[in-house]
Amino acid sequence: MTWKSRKKLQWIVFFMGLLVMAFGAAMMITAELGSAPWDVLHIGLYVQLGLSIGTWSILVGFIIIAATAWMERKPPLLGAFLNMLFVGIFIDACLSLPFMRTPDSLLFKTLMLAIGILILGFGIGLYISSDRGAGPRDHFMLAMTERTGLKVSRIRLYMELAVLFLGWLMGGPVSYGTVIFCLSIGSIVGITLPYCQNKVNGLLDWSEHGENINKRQIRVNHHDSVSEEIR
Repeated sequence: MTWKSRKKLQWIVFFMGLLVMAFGAAMMITAELGSAPWDVLHIGLYVQLGLSIGTWSILVGFIIIAATAWMERKPPLLGAFLNMLFVGIFIDACLSLPFMRTPDSLLFKTLMLAIGILILGFGIGLYISSDRGAGPRDHFMLAMTERTGLKVSRIRLYMELAVLFLGWLMGGPVSYGTVIFCLSIGSIVGITLPYCQNKVNGLLDWSEHGENINKRQIRVNHHDSVSEEIR
């Protein structure tokens, strides 16, 4: 596999991961049983100021990217910018799908919520396994960790609590689905991330040997700094 072909395949996996992640988030939002903390903020902004949920995801992501670039004194990475842009676009697109409707019964709402969390977790594992860079929120988390000297887990907790509280004040949906997401997403990504990394690296390895070009061994556990923390 040529260098360009390898990068192209990684970008395909990256965008597929973002789409899957956005679809899972849209299912959680549609279930109306509580959303992920950042989506609580985006929905709260939508309730108070209009626009769309996806648009607020983009605008908030842009502010975070700008803050991260200021702290690090260097321009944002391409992966973070594309993550910010396309997750917002994909969320709005998924929410507009004809079959994306809130179920009438609590049982089916709960089922939709659970499936959404699983899909979102798989999307996170898929996009990180592409090794095309962290999203703006993860990148900001790492920048804050480096600046403050606090542990990643503590910085992430403070971030999640802050945006959750702010979103709740603005009318964002906080319910037991939010709690379920916060308690389960780490374990889900802990399973999906190594699985996706093995599959993606295996695909790259198979394609590379199939073309008989650049036969370097690809490490199964290759990951960036973000995936290491999430795992």
